Amino acid sequence: MNKKVMVVGGGIAGLSAALELSQKNIQVELVEKSCFLGGKAIGFTCKATDKCQQCGACLVEEVLRDVVGQSNINIHLRTEIDSVVKNGKFKVKLKKSDSIPKEDKVLTGFSKYNSPYKVVIGTPQDSKDGVNIDELGTQGELDVDAIIIATGFTPFDPTARATYGYGTWENVITALELENMLRSEVKVIKPSNKQRAKKIGFIQCVGSRNKEFNSVWCSEVCCPYALRMASMIKYRYPDTEIWIFFIDIQNVGKNYLSFLEQINSEVKFVTATPIDIFPDKEDKVRVAYKDDIEDKRILEPFDLVVLSVGIMPNEDNKVLSKMINIDLSEDGFFREIDLMEPNLTSQEGIFLAGTTTGPKDILNTISHAKSAVCETLTYLGGKK
Repeated sequence: MNKKVMVVGGGIAGLSAALELSQKNIQVELVEKSCFLGGKAIGFTCKATDKCQQCGACLVEEVLRDVVGQSNINIHLRTEIDSVVKNGKFKVKLKKSDSIPKEDKVLTGFSKYNSPYKVVIGTPQDSKDGVNIDELGTQGELDVDAIIIATGFTPFDPTARATYGYGTWENVITALELENMLRSEVKVIKPSNKQRAKKIGFIQCVGSRNKEFNSVWCSEVCCPYALRMASMIKYRYPDTEIWIFFIDIQNVGKNYLSFLEQINSEVKFVTATPIDIFPDKEDKVRVAYKDDIEDKRILEPFDLVVLSVGIMPNEDNKVLSKMINIDLSEDGFFREIDLMEPNLTSQEGIFLAGTTTGPKDILNTISHAKSAVCETLTYLGGKK
C-alpha cells in the first residue's frame, strides 16, 4: 500500500498495533516517550501455578520480540510529539523527551528483546552496552498517513492515600512493585529486612471507585492480578497467610467460579476498606479496619501490605488531546465517538488503542489494538 502509520506509545497496545501493521506491509513509526519498550506490562510476572492462569504477561515479551525483529518498524525511544498538522497527510513534529521516567530504572533489563534498544540504568551518565540515554531521542518532522494513539495509563499515586503510609513505611508496596519483585525473585520479601513475607495483606480498589479522587470507575485489572498473585504465592509457599481486603470481587477470566472457589480455600477475604496502616514491632505493619459485624475497630499485623492501585488516565492526555484536537471523557480518558466503534475519534485518520479509552487487561488491550489496526487499514483504503 506504500503507506506509513505512526503509533504513539510503546506499551503492549502500541506494540500490538505496530506488529499488526507491519505484517500488513505498512511502514510504522513507533514513538515511545520513555527509554524502553513494553510499558508497564513488561514488568509483569507470569502467574502460573501448576497450570497457566491466563494473565497474559507472557504475551508482552512475545510481541516485543516480534516487533524488534521487524525491518519496517522504526523505533523512536525517549521521543514525544511536539505538534501535529493535517494537510492531506499528517505532519508530525517530534522532539526528544526532557524527562526520564522513574520506571526506567526499575524496568531496565527485564526483557532481552529491548536490545538493541536497551536503556541505560539510572542517570544520563550511566551507560550499558554502548548505549547512553542522551543518545536516545528523535527530533524532526515525519509525514504519516494515519496515527494510532496508544499512550496507555498512569497508575494511581498511592501517596494520595496518606493514611496507608506508602513511601513512608517500607513494608507497604504497590501491586505493580510486587509484580516486578515476583518477576525477579522466587519469593516475596519484606523490603525492610529482605526476609520472606509470611503474612501478606492485599488492599483492593486503592484509587479506584473513589469519589474523593474523582475516580469512580472500576479499574478491572486489580482483582484479577491480586488473586492470581495470591494463588501463585500460595502455590510456591503454602505456609504463607494471605488476606484480601475488598469491596467486591470482579470477574477473573472464563473459569471465574472454579478459580474463586479455589482461592477461597487459600486466602482470607475481608469485606472492608482499611482505615489506616502504621508500623509495628519486628518489621511488621498493622492494618486498621472496621468489622461491621461486630462493630469494632480491628488492628491486624502483616509482614507486607500490597496496595492494588488502579488505572488512571495518562498524565499527558490533556496536552496530547489539545495537540490532536480530540476530546477527553469526563474521567480524563480519550473519548471514542461511538461505543460500538471504540477505536474511532472525531478526527479522521486518528485512532485509539488500549487503555487510552479506559481500563483493560492485557488480553483486551491487545484485542483493542488489533481492532484499531482494522479501522486504520479501512481508512487507508485497505481491507479488514
